[in-house]
Amino acid sequence: MRVLAVHPSALMYTKVFLRLEPLGLELVAGAARLAGHTVQIIDLQVETHRDYWRMIEEFRPHAVCFSGSYLANIPEIVDLCRETRARMPGVFLFVGGHSVSFIARDVLTLAEGAIDCILKGEGDATVGRLLDARQAGQDITTVPGVVTMTGEGPPPVFVSSLDEIRPARDLLRHRQKYFIGTLDPAASIEFARGCPWDCTFCSAWTFYGRSYRTASPRVIADELEAIREPGIFIVDDVAFVHAEHGMAIGEEIRRRGIRKEYYLETRADVLLRNKEVFRFWKELGLSYIFIGMEAVDEEGLKHFRKRVSVDRNFEALEFARSLGLIVAINIIADPSWDRQRFEVIRQWCLEIPDIVNISVTTPYPGTEIWHREARRLTTRDYRLFDIQHAVLPTTLPLEEFYEELVKTQQVLNQKHLGWSAIKDTLGIALRLALRGQTNFLTMIWKFNSVFNPKLQLADHRRVPRYEMPPQPEATEKIDRKALYVHAPVGRRSRTIDDATERFVDETRMTPAE
Repeated sequence: MRVLAVHPSALMYTKVFLRLEPLGLELVAGAARLAGHTVQIIDLQVETHRDYWRMIEEFRPHAVCFSGSYLANIPEIVDLCRETRARMPGVFLFVGGHSVSFIARDVLTLAEGAIDCILKGEGDATVGRLLDARQAGQDITTVPGVVTMTGEGPPPVFVSSLDEIRPARDLLRHRQKYFIGTLDPAASIEFARGCPWDCTFCSAWTFYGRSYRTASPRVIADELEAIREPGIFIVDDVAFVHAEHGMAIGEEIRRRGIRKEYYLETRADVLLRNKEVFRFWKELGLSYIFIGMEAVDEEGLKHFRKRVSVDRNFEALEFARSLGLIVAINIIADPSWDRQRFEVIRQWCLEIPDIVNISVTTPYPGTEIWHREARRLTTRDYRLFDIQHAVLPTTLPLEEFYEELVKTQQVLNQKHLGWSAIKDTLGIALRLALRGQTNFLTMIWKFNSVFNPKLQLADHRRVPRYEMPPQPEATEKIDRKALYVHAPVGRRSRTIDDATERFVDETRMTPAE
């Protein structure tokens, strides 16, 4: 079969600070190609709907699959599926990815027959089987993870090994368009998949069933050798949970003489526990480290169920700085914040040298916050679920909340991308521009055109085309097992040693599973 794999358009945040290659879609494309199908990819982050229709006409696919990893992209996906169905009535249309896995029936209902099925769970595990079944005229609901309006297949399954399928990077037509910060251009790579923790705001653990699986150092090094981009974003939810695995990858990279510049995300407690791993990776080219602090006080940390004390968070920041790393942290703005709270956060952020990102508390399906807060939603418009819009009641009038939020973001933007900061980054920007890379330079000037309280408020006033269904009343006790896409199977799903397993359990807020 001829298969077109589609990544939707950029979201608000990715229009400025980063644009990452669609690694998940590349893995699905790689799996489909491995199964004998002919595949092309289009990424609407860097191409247009006109390009999409041109590819449809030229390629004439038998199947089109969409990446539904983000809720805010759901309206665009449904609209494209509706129009594609109208133009090509016989084409097989399906959607997979993180977010749609939690709301499969809702999306099928919105599409009113335009989408044939949702593929829940790890798409690279079963996309080949789905396409084969469709091509043979067989019942697709025999395929694990498939959901249709009339039936559902067996539960989703994992790929048997992360070494098994390689991303189809060669199918992307504009690889120079992907960047993160000054890593321009940058490719993305996966060292491990899943997360063994259980933060209330996150759905990584509910998607993967609290599993944690790793790729082999040899395969990772092979992939890094084949990647042409000098910058590498390690996509792991928490990098180097297992110190031995991180060291083994590093040793293989050093043995082969691979030189790249790396950006990764991790937890403060993992950084402090595995200091030797991060020291080693600094030698290998690690330059950026993102630490999800989420809150600056004990009450906030408890709310998000991050069992890391404020003191330990600050200790981790100091250690990362001591390595000479560029440190970025995330703070989650709660809708309950008033003007005084925003001012306190602004002052705190200005007192530290690190890059600070502010996101907004957003209940997502698959998270415990969703089950606790969904009835309180002030909007059910999918487009606003992008961690930059307030979808819960705010203490301040909504217009004032956005004014304070953007004011805070602007202060931080001026700190790192204003004229004083440009003196430090101008040389980098010019060197990149001389190589034809202008993503970072463009980013510096785009902030005010994207982050604007009037625009954010206007987004709320648009009549929504597609809305989430009303949610049932929250229950006192959440059935945690009902949250999972991939069912948890306990310790055997985590490729970590016993000491690391104990560390994970000690740093979780709920009993071991």
